[in-house]
Amino acid sequence: MKPLTSAMSKMKTMIVATGLIATSISFGASAELGYPEKEELKFGFIKLTDMAPIAVAYENGYFEDEGLYVTIEAQANWKVLLDGVIDGRLDGAHMLAGQPIAATIGYGTKAEIITPFSMDLNGNAITVSNEIWEQMKPNIPKMADGRPVHPIKADALKPVVEKYIDAGKPFNMGMVFPVSTHNYELRYWLAAGGIHPGFYAPHKGDTSGKIDAQALLSVTPPPQMPSTLEAGTIYGYCVGEPWNQQAVFKGIGVPVVTDYEIWKDNPEKVFGITKEFSEKYPNTTIRLTRALIRAAMWLDENNNANRPAAVKILSQSNYVGADYEVIANSMTGTFEYEKGDKRAVPDFNVFFRYNATYPYYSDAIWYLTQMRRWGQISEQKSDAWYADVAKKVYRPDIYMAAVKSLIADKLVPASEFSSLKGEDGYRSPQTHFIDNIVYDGTKPNEYIDKFDIGLKAKDKL
Repeated sequence: MKPLTSAMSKMKTMIVATGLIATSISFGASAELGYPEKEELKFGFIKLTDMAPIAVAYENGYFEDEGLYVTIEAQANWKVLLDGVIDGRLDGAHMLAGQPIAATIGYGTKAEIITPFSMDLNGNAITVSNEIWEQMKPNIPKMADGRPVHPIKADALKPVVEKYIDAGKPFNMGMVFPVSTHNYELRYWLAAGGIHPGFYAPHKGDTSGKIDAQALLSVTPPPQMPSTLEAGTIYGYCVGEPWNQQAVFKGIGVPVVTDYEIWKDNPEKVFGITKEFSEKYPNTTIRLTRALIRAAMWLDENNNANRPAAVKILSQSNYVGADYEVIANSMTGTFEYEKGDKRAVPDFNVFFRYNATYPYYSDAIWYLTQMRRWGQISEQKSDAWYADVAKKVYRPDIYMAAVKSLIADKLVPASEFSSLKGEDGYRSPQTHFIDNIVYDGTKPNEYIDKFDIGLKAKDKL
């Protein structure tokens, strides 16, 4: 173990009751933060580059600065990871943003999971096989130098899917989990191009998500995506890095669109813990959040100057375990769509900029709208219901307690969080979607009704 730092030796002794911290930020005096009630912790993750804040908090000693002695353990898949947090085998984990939300409303495993920390923005892409790419290319406008014009919309894929359907062949695609961002982003992209990705009907016992589907989506664990594509089991997939760039390096597929192009600066993963853990160990909860905030800041500071060092960490076998060059392709400000077609995408991975770490209620509500759009939520819910669920799961009060204590301890400058002053948990209406539909988190039912493909707010299968 590394020795405790001077920051740890200056720990205060008063316990903070997280439930009493105001959501809106002010940088005045705050309650003093006490010792962690639980010091030895085990965190889980899936082998994706967006687990980086956990790895960096460990490797840079930020957890130990907080008096936390952490073990980090890769998990086989998202269900195993979620079950580990629920049954206490894991104290917390890198989670799909939809997992705590789905657990709270009882879709799948029922449990009270919260998040005090949003781990990143962007970071995913949709990749198709070389064969599908060759069939899509005639439908895509070209730039003066012959390269495809981006963003590439699913309009270019639609005639390909229709050809498969006419031939009686299912058009299979992969995503990582039914409540993953990847599932909703892939569905969003397909539907925006006129391709129906199918409905769920849990009230009828159907959780396949394939009712009325033109493209059939199924679950594949992230590290297995390239090999499943290469085997021809699926024709395309949506996954996080480095598994899109891996397809480019192996010469088996082409990433056609990033989630940054589907929804600019979209929320991706969160750090999840049980509500019981946060209430039993309030200081520990704040302290682990402090460590993750510092890690996120380090990842983005000085125009991503630390990213090469982060890539070196992530390439270790105990973290992501992919080659340095594969991880660096997206983590250092570029993205390679086709072999040789590398373009600047400086915000492909965002860990701190644009308030990336703040758990916005409106982010949670977006996931709920997509669950309703595709039938995972079977019946209409009121706007107030969406807001209430978001507030149960996303905990900006804990996040702000961590921020205020970091500022009080002079570990971070208040200026880094000035844009959060007076924050109410709702982003301004967001306009940068591939279909140009505006999202306002305060009006979820109105938003659901804007889509041509998908259930309307009042519909029921």
